[in-house]
Amino acid sequence: MDDHVADWFDRRTWHDSGGSVELLRAARNRRTVSVVLPALDEEATVGELVAGLVPLTRGTDPLIGEVVVVDSGSTDRTRETAAAAGARVVTREEALPDVPVRPGKGEVLWRSLAATSGEVLVFVDSDLVQVDAAALVGSLLEPLFQDDGIALVKGFYRRPLRIGGIEEATGGGRVTELTVRPLLAALQPDLAGVVQPLGGEYAATRELLESLPFAAGYGVEIGLLIDTLRQRGVDAIAQTDLGVRKHRNRTLLELGVMARQIVDTILRRSTPAVDTAAGGAPSIVQFDRSAGRWIPREHHVDGTDRPPMSVLRSASSGAVADRH
Repeated sequence: MDDHVADWFDRRTWHDSGGSVELLRAARNRRTVSVVLPALDEEATVGELVAGLVPLTRGTDPLIGEVVVVDSGSTDRTRETAAAAGARVVTREEALPDVPVRPGKGEVLWRSLAATSGEVLVFVDSDLVQVDAAALVGSLLEPLFQDDGIALVKGFYRRPLRIGGIEEATGGGRVTELTVRPLLAALQPDLAGVVQPLGGEYAATRELLESLPFAAGYGVEIGLLIDTLRQRGVDAIAQTDLGVRKHRNRTLLELGVMARQIVDTILRRSTPAVDTAAGGAPSIVQFDRSAGRWIPREHHVDGTDRPPMSVLRSASSGAVADRH
């Protein structure tokens, strides 16, 4: 490992975080916290996660100000389950009613900035299972509260691979190991020490998040990571060990589409910039075998970013001023 990366890893990696709620309250300097769970058809898991977080919103000096589930068009009972467990539920349309909706995770996270009020935001994927949600949030907040120079804290973990009812202790995170890490080593070497660059559990200041564009779909996490590096430098980033993370594992074809979107996001943010639009909208061709024949199927992915929320707010304010 490069000496610069090794030094960052030693200084910016928390291995035993997750102090008591009382210590976190004392260290936060009165900053308010919003926890956001983006959700799409997660009725089987979202309720337990919310129930584990709601106790942190209670008391005379709660650690968390709000637990917000932002729904991305669920067709099951995700919204009802989350509300029954104690979350405030907001649909992606309600978060920004005047902005037409695009599909994808990045869109939901971007819109969550308009639906929440905390000075610090914690994002938690809604498909986690067998997790202590309160301890997870505490572990993500601790580095931010301990060091004012940190603006983004990424969670990392061991990821089991579960396929066909069989679970392997490791093997999850295939896109990270086979696609993202090699690309970061070649194009963004300052991020080579980040254990889980695509992880969906992270905390950041609102000031940072509202200053950054949000990539579409599954490119959102790597986009925020690279843009934080470019805007604030590597020391504004930290990471913390969250133990084991279990979630739904996807098929190789699903991962291929995900990887294509992530690759496009990385290339558009790398130096020298790579013209990913030279051949039109980014896409990937995959092959299915059906009736004894190989069938090519092309999947187009969204290669655009949402603007920084601060830019949207300024534009909206300007429009209101113009009408007066």
